[in-house]
Amino acid sequence: MLLNPTQRQKLDDGNDLEFYDAPRFVNHVDAGFIDRLTSLYREQLKPNTRIFDMMSSWVSHLPDELKFAYVQGHGLNAQELAKNPRFDTYFVQNLNQNLQFPLADASFDAVLNTVSVQYLQYPEAIFAEVYRILKPDGIAILSFSNRMFYNKAIAAWRDGSESERVELVESYFNSVPGFSTPEPIVHVSQVPDLLRWLGASGGDPFYAVIARKVA
Repeated sequence: MLLNPTQRQKLDDGNDLEFYDAPRFVNHVDAGFIDRLTSLYREQLKPNTRIFDMMSSWVSHLPDELKFAYVQGHGLNAQELAKNPRFDTYFVQNLNQNLQFPLADASFDAVLNTVSVQYLQYPEAIFAEVYRILKPDGIAILSFSNRMFYNKAIAAWRDGSESERVELVESYFNSVPGFSTPEPIVHVSQVPDLLRWLGASGGDPFYAVIARKVA
């Protein structure tokens, strides 16, 4: 197995649906991260294609000018998903309890996941599902920063450095035969020591890992 039982543990092992019962109409990353993510989508996604936004919320950060044939949303709070203007349809499902998407094989051109991969307790099963629902040459884009609900992130994520988390997501892709070699994208702003000492921040670090269904 990719992860051992200890690595899958969360500090809060209660039902995730209960944790997300109340909507959070906030952005979980800063404007710089969102701009980079939208630019990445602009580069990688094509118009008039079918998009699955996994573990999403009230906003998907898709470029306004790109029109898609169909956008399917998924998450843990129905109120948030209902407010997302890009979704044609959506569904609520706890992926740590039900590991299979109610979606057809080879039905999407792209699968997106934004700042949520750290909560998956069985990532190898979920990434196998991502592979299943992607069309040939379909793309998966997983993005994340250093923010999280700490008590809901798995131990393998909490205990790793930021670079180790990138490697962890790469290993999720590599656990499923048929994905291309994962491509990491990293943008971390460097702040001079003096400014850091004065409390300045370079903004949220941006990490993404991309792979395609090639076989």
